Amino acid sequence: MPSLLRAIEGSKIHIILFSNNYASSKWCLDELVKIMECHRTYGKEVLPVFYNVDPSDVRHQRGDFGQGLEALAQRYLLQGENDVLKSWKSALNEAANLAGWVSRNYRTDADLVKDIVEDIIVKLDMHLLSITDFPVGLESRVQKLIKFLDDQSGRGCVIGIWGMGGLGKTTMAKSIYNKFRRQKFRRSFIETNNKGHTDLQVKLLSDVLQTKVKIHSVAMGISMIERKLFGERALIILDDVTEFEQLKTLCGNCKWIDHGSVLIITTRDLRLLEELKDHHAVYIWKIMEMDENESLELFSKHAFREASPTENWKKLSIDVVSYCAGLPLALEVLGSFLRWRSKEEWEDVLSTLKKIPDHLVQKKLRISFDGLRNHMEKDIFLDVCCFFIGKDRAYVTEILKGCGLCASFGITVLIERSLIKVEKNNKLGMHPLLRDMGRDIVSERSTIEPGKRHRLWFQKDVLDVLTNNTGTETIQGLAMKLHFTSRDCFEAYSFEKMKELRLLQLDHVQLSGNYGYLSKQLKWICWRGFPLKYIPNNFHLKGVIAIDFKYSKLRLLWKTPQVLPWLKFLNLSHSKNLTETPDFSKLTSLEKLILKNCPSLCKVHQSIGDLHNLILINLKGCTSLRNLPREVYKLKSVKILILSGCSKIDKLEEDIVQMESLTTLIADNTVVKQVPFSIVSSKSIGYISLCGFEGLSRNVFPSIIWSWMSPTMNPLSYIGHFYGTSSSLVSMDIRNNNFGDLAPTFTSLSNLRSVLVQCDTQIELSKLCRTILDDINGSDFTELRMTPYISQFSKHSLRSYLIGIGTGTGTYQEVFTTLNNSISKELATNVACDVSLPADNYPYWLAHTSEGHSVYFTVPEDCRLKGMILCVVYLSTPEIMATECLISVLIVNYTKCTIQIHKRDTVISFNDEDWQGIISHLGPGDEVEIFVTFGHRLVVKNTAVYLTYGESIDMEIEPSSEQKENALIRFIKKIVMCDFW
Repeated sequence: MPSLLRAIEGSKIHIILFSNNYASSKWCLDELVKIMECHRTYGKEVLPVFYNVDPSDVRHQRGDFGQGLEALAQRYLLQGENDVLKSWKSALNEAANLAGWVSRNYRTDADLVKDIVEDIIVKLDMHLLSITDFPVGLESRVQKLIKFLDDQSGRGCVIGIWGMGGLGKTTMAKSIYNKFRRQKFRRSFIETNNKGHTDLQVKLLSDVLQTKVKIHSVAMGISMIERKLFGERALIILDDVTEFEQLKTLCGNCKWIDHGSVLIITTRDLRLLEELKDHHAVYIWKIMEMDENESLELFSKHAFREASPTENWKKLSIDVVSYCAGLPLALEVLGSFLRWRSKEEWEDVLSTLKKIPDHLVQKKLRISFDGLRNHMEKDIFLDVCCFFIGKDRAYVTEILKGCGLCASFGITVLIERSLIKVEKNNKLGMHPLLRDMGRDIVSERSTIEPGKRHRLWFQKDVLDVLTNNTGTETIQGLAMKLHFTSRDCFEAYSFEKMKELRLLQLDHVQLSGNYGYLSKQLKWICWRGFPLKYIPNNFHLKGVIAIDFKYSKLRLLWKTPQVLPWLKFLNLSHSKNLTETPDFSKLTSLEKLILKNCPSLCKVHQSIGDLHNLILINLKGCTSLRNLPREVYKLKSVKILILSGCSKIDKLEEDIVQMESLTTLIADNTVVKQVPFSIVSSKSIGYISLCGFEGLSRNVFPSIIWSWMSPTMNPLSYIGHFYGTSSSLVSMDIRNNNFGDLAPTFTSLSNLRSVLVQCDTQIELSKLCRTILDDINGSDFTELRMTPYISQFSKHSLRSYLIGIGTGTGTYQEVFTTLNNSISKELATNVACDVSLPADNYPYWLAHTSEGHSVYFTVPEDCRLKGMILCVVYLSTPEIMATECLISVLIVNYTKCTIQIHKRDTVISFNDEDWQGIISHLGPGDEVEIFVTFGHRLVVKNTAVYLTYGESIDMEIEPSSEQKENALIRFIKKIVMCDFW
């Protein structure tokens, strides 16, 4: 039996032949348990054959198959071996759930055997590529990609698998290669590393054409690939591509791919795939880190040969998995390394890894770093991994640009090479093992003397350099982070030799002596808990890009104004003793001023008005600040103004409208009682939080205007603020009877389209209606002489009637036949339409008609309104079209005491949403009157309404030659279906 078990372990494929008597054999069941163990542990392939037995009988051990197991089980139950029986049943259930062959699906046994043999021959194909022993999570990812390829329906496609080193790109590509078994497909897997271009071409053509080829030059190879592969169907995988020349060499013009071939490229460099898009469409598949569950399973497979660790090893295992951060390469290397080792050894290894990364993992990851094209890109990567992880991308870019690095381009390259990533809120991120790899590269320069390295961040090394004064000109960046309770003090003299220091981060560090010893090359200084009351004059900051002195002891930034022409970022947040801002007149490049939670700050210097590049002002939580200097409101560059929590600020000036770039105003938790009237005139503000109003301006502005309508305020005092503005306000909902005072505003707000007014009584409703109509119409109409229109129209398009029709015989019937058909269609398709029909008459089937510019009707009690047709008969001259002269439509609901006002430049500008709002406010039994108003050169003679409930409209037309009138028909489609009410 042991030799048989060893044979099972050494087999690549296991075929299980289930028959009715299979479960009656102890030997068969013991072998099955071992086979399924190999399947779970090593991923060995298991192929079940169900010969004259149903898979469900095997799965549930029932029928004739189950009887054999039951007889065997009785014997073992008497012997008390319950665990053996459980393992048999579990193995049977697991095997029966695998895909296999069912003999009853074949006409003859010969056909069954043929299928099995053919499948095994494919699986034993010598061309199959070796992949990992424990493919945790691989199958689901591969199947997704294969399904995507199957969905392409035979079309040629290019897929780029992109991600950082060690994530399993090559493993995934190999698995796809092994599983891709389409008929008449040739395959080629090409490892591009360390091979000449012609060698790669020979490999590709030999694999696909299945014959040896000779290539004497790269140009010859490209020509052969374009000719020989044209019309072929092949799967070609180019693994670990590092330069675009490799793609040009192996793909040529890419036209051969379109004949059904599949090209898969694995790379760490996104830019290569983007460049290939100029020649062919590329689907980019970004491969991600493993989640916690997959990581723990993969590590456990290597460390314990089990799917999960035992309880005794679980905590240590989770610590190792956490260190690996979802990187399969690290999980495999460390899992194998720690197998059979004691807990003490595990703890030592974990402690060492925090200082010295595993060399096998780092060797793989370093390939990406070594592949960077120049020292500038490498310097940017090393600066980020030592100092700027978690920092804003734009912030870091400006600082590194100030250091003379091409940071915008360089950071983009690093992202494309999968060395860094941009996370939430535009923060720079990096895989922890890539970070450790970068820091290890820095340490390699001088493993014994840290003072000779370019960058210092490890606290023990920094303490050694500052304590022993061993710094050198080599040091370009230094970071030391102490706890805020630390009392350690160092001499400024320790920095004397660091002449090239450009990046300095000190958290809660006490520094005594002459600050003039600090480098004159500083570009970034981040000093949390800066210990002095003001910055001394001998502290050289002239070239600094960013000053970050959060939690400082500062009372003043400096005693005398400083000239800092390059300073773009100034952050003094949480400086509890800061009483006033500095003179800004010499800080001409400042873009972001952040003074959050400075409770003693009571004055902002008026020179802030000189900061013409300022984008952000953040004064959140400055509880002693009473006002802003008027100069702030003249800053045309400021986009964000934050005053949240400034509990003594009680007013914002009307001048705020001058801040023409302001997009965000946050001033909640202040004592500002009144929103500046000019605020709704701002063309730029997109978000506002003020006086209890918060949200997007288009949603907040109507509520702000309504707040001005309260009884304690005089609306007439601020109407003047709206005239001539182009506010973004589109609609208002005013549920009160004060709209009459604001009626002039309705015509002055150029973008205001709709208003809903709720009155308390019908008397108030009638008065308000008259006030609004008087304000809109304002003057008498003029009698006009009429002439007929003559034009052509399409018999197939309802929209064509917007221009007008002639008075020829038969014309009207065609028009209204088309209109009838279109109305029915509109009701079925939820689409609104506008129709202008200049003619001699309007259809008499409009149920509610009235002389003049209004029509009264009652919505029937027993019907649910779906839509309406509004018809207006008006007088005009030939050169004036009513569609260009409509001013407004008023819908007065006497039952609900509401008025809906819709102002438009043209009839055509009424949209589906507008009419949906009109219909939604009309209910059964409502008494309604509709008023229409036109320009002063048009006279409304009649208004009519036809209500629709979904049934067809029976139209009869009786044209009259005596009237020369224009008919404007407005059809309204109800959007909300009645069935959903």
